[in-house]
Amino acid sequence: MKFFLRFFCVISCFFLLNSCKSSRQKADLNVTNAKVYTVDTAFSVTEAFAVKDGKIIETGTSQFISETFDADTVIDAQGKIIFPGFIDAHCHFYNYGMGLNEVNLVGTNSFEEVLERVKNFSASHPAVKNDPRSEWIIGRGWDQNDWKNNQFPDRAKLDELFPDRPVLLTRIDGHAALANKTALKRAGIHYGSSIGGGKIEFRENFDQEDWSDPLMKVETGKLNFRGKSPSGILIDNAVKLVEDLIPMPSREAKEKALMAAQRDCFENGLTTIDDAGLDKEIILLIDSLQKAGQLQMRIYAMISSTQNNFDYFLHRPKIKTQYLNVRSFKFYADGALGSRGACLKEDYQDKKNWKGFLLQQAEYFRLHAAKMFENGFQMNTHCIGDSSDYVIGTIYRNQINPTGKDEDALKKYRWRIEHAQIVSASDRIIFKSVIPSVQPTHATSDMYWAEERLGAERIGNAYAYQTLLKNAGTIALGTDFPVEGISPINTFYAAVFRKDKKGYPENGFQLSDALTREQAIRGMTIWAAFANFEENEKGSIEKGKLADFVILDNDLMMSSEGKILDTKVLSTFIGGKIVYQRK
Repeated sequence: MKFFLRFFCVISCFFLLNSCKSSRQKADLNVTNAKVYTVDTAFSVTEAFAVKDGKIIETGTSQFISETFDADTVIDAQGKIIFPGFIDAHCHFYNYGMGLNEVNLVGTNSFEEVLERVKNFSASHPAVKNDPRSEWIIGRGWDQNDWKNNQFPDRAKLDELFPDRPVLLTRIDGHAALANKTALKRAGIHYGSSIGGGKIEFRENFDQEDWSDPLMKVETGKLNFRGKSPSGILIDNAVKLVEDLIPMPSREAKEKALMAAQRDCFENGLTTIDDAGLDKEIILLIDSLQKAGQLQMRIYAMISSTQNNFDYFLHRPKIKTQYLNVRSFKFYADGALGSRGACLKEDYQDKKNWKGFLLQQAEYFRLHAAKMFENGFQMNTHCIGDSSDYVIGTIYRNQINPTGKDEDALKKYRWRIEHAQIVSASDRIIFKSVIPSVQPTHATSDMYWAEERLGAERIGNAYAYQTLLKNAGTIALGTDFPVEGISPINTFYAAVFRKDKKGYPENGFQLSDALTREQAIRGMTIWAAFANFEENEKGSIEKGKLADFVILDNDLMMSSEGKILDTKVLSTFIGGKIVYQRK
């Protein structure tokens, strides 16, 4: 009898254990023992979550998740910090990848250092037969404001070093460039050349060559022109006169660029990026690589505002997959403050009788705003100066909220002003209907010289992120990489503490417009997702959303200021699958 009783107990326990196990739900991944910032509406913190089919199926305590879900893989985070995957709301992903094979001029302290880097690059990258692009020396990243002599450089020394190879070196903001004589000649640039929405700088004709219009020479017999010649500096639309001559890279080079950019993004905890200006060919290449499983980065693609792109995208179904979202066009209203191409209402403080300029007439933007509205596309426009912000903001408002009474205009249309760098106090009302998309590290890069451009009064209207947020109720944060560094940790630090990576200035730059830690994280996650119409699928760690998340070794919400920039990304996950693991 005792034997049968004992046997019955064993059998009962066996079936009880198995029934408990069978009652647990199946998951692909359980993450437990973490400090998880969900970035939900309450900004709540939890310990664990479960993932199935690339999506989060539940969050809660480690005990609850472990007892409820039977997972193929379990990650014990051992108290590490987890945030939703970071979203860069404004960058140049493809161009960043291409730039990895060009001369990196970021951080140069003099024009002499620029020349040295170009020489070294040229020695290791000779022109290759049957590869016309390789003949060109292309670089990016110089900033004359960082040099002791902070005037624009001249092409003379470039001409000496490279009398035959064309050279184009773009300024860090992408809105100015230095070209050598060979490149200028190929572009047909001469004394008297001009272009709308751009500027060609001239200087005394030191090389004593004929820089007159070739057609004029035929008509008048004019020879040996000795007046002015191009200095090599091209601003905004003038850059394209040379840029458009550079042969296109091969498909293989484009693919390598995209994969290299993805690698660096994953290493920095980025799971979605907004590429601010892509052409049809690159967008379709991205789509094909994603569908083939080669490219896993989630991309919100802003289409470049060219006629070819309008013709292709405006009247066909929009592209929307889990990895690619194509529903916006990128426009440029003006240039950059550093190259004095930003369009201001009043003169530059350091250049009298000069206000910068719009890259197109206001009517151009009005006509295209109507087209965007009619075809259901989001309109995202680069605006730096207070004049361009006013012009574009007014056009936006007249198109999407003409009476000013539609309180849901911002949520319905989500038209964006990219950078929103200088906004007059009287124009801030625009952002009741428009999303400001800003880059906090621009403030800490520009703060050394921005007041020289704007003066003591107008500088208070610049980089005013807290002020913009109070008007819009949301703000999307990005880096503009490769203009700035790629790391979202730097974005967080600059947004909250308003200092550069050296901790300068001690009390922060215009600290009244700093964001709180919570606001900065929201701007890098859920608010950036909102700016992309994607807040229901990503941007927070909540049930039903994509399992994109990042594990950090440091708590950004609690850490001391001095330790923030030391934060390391330990792992990055896309759809619950690891795409980066720190070694």
